[in-house]
Amino acid sequence: MKVVITGGAGFLGRRLSRRLLERGRLTAPSGTSEPIDEIVLFDVGESPEAISADGVAVRTITGDIGDRDTVFGLIDRDDVSVFHLASVVSGGGEKDFDLAMRVNLDGGRHLLEAVRARDGKPRLVFASSLAVFGGAAMPTAVGDRTKQTPQTTYGITKTVLELLVNDYSRKGYLDGRSARLPTVIVRPGKPNAAASSFVSGVIREPLNGIDFALPVPETTSVAVLGYRAIVDGIVHLHELDGDRLGDDRAVGLPSLTVTVSEMIEALRRVVGTRRLGRIAVEPDPFIGNIVDTWPTVCLSERAGNLGFPSEENLDEIIRYFIEDYLEE
Repeated sequence: MKVVITGGAGFLGRRLSRRLLERGRLTAPSGTSEPIDEIVLFDVGESPEAISADGVAVRTITGDIGDRDTVFGLIDRDDVSVFHLASVVSGGGEKDFDLAMRVNLDGGRHLLEAVRARDGKPRLVFASSLAVFGGAAMPTAVGDRTKQTPQTTYGITKTVLELLVNDYSRKGYLDGRSARLPTVIVRPGKPNAAASSFVSGVIREPLNGIDFALPVPETTSVAVLGYRAIVDGIVHLHELDGDRLGDDRAVGLPSLTVTVSEMIEALRRVVGTRRLGRIAVEPDPFIGNIVDTWPTVCLSERAGNLGFPSEENLDEIIRYFIEDYLEE
């Protein structure tokens, strides 16, 4: 079977591709576990790093997900599964409304239509976000049954695609699932345009001996989950029997609610006497206003009942980030 990963050049896309190569198999539209013989990593303007595997053709394709013909060209087999990670992120979406609509909304719709055009009911996993929640009436703790009133363009597009995934699945066009992600930590590399970029930066930069300007107060609370559990959760969602999801195909992944100060304390606890870059609070109202719209306590009873993986604490996440990206 074939696997298509949109956003394949991104951090999660690359880790997901490696995880799938390790597994070697996925549940195909036939309903049986079949070997993966092709993986396509699709992204815009950047070629994903080369990945090789015996018996699996790994291809990298660059293009515009907002272009319908390009997207339809990716979905050229009936025995296909799609992991849709591509997105204009939160801060970028607030600054460029038209780009967010073209990439997040139009691109997502093209992908759903391309999968719909295939025979059978291919599985599609969409990476959604806690940004679907917000508004003055948002409760202290949100869950899978909480009303969605997002307060960012990014969140709006995620909400619309969650609903479209539900409807395309209801009508039998495909077998869709949405993974509602908390903030993913710790992302390696350079900061991106996401408002949540500081959540990784406050750990990553000091570990690399770089001073870090924190754009929000240390009392700021965020819901986070490490990248290992995120990737395993995405694969787990793909493999779940669709009957267990019912008419709501979106599942909020388990998360840890922590303050920035708790993140800094965990970092210092893990590294001990290791020298760290300095952390200084330098408020950025643009970032702060977006962060203030996010939920901080996320209920995950449904994810627990469905067997989704989670992590125990921040220390565990920081330790394996060091193991994966710094000890090399």
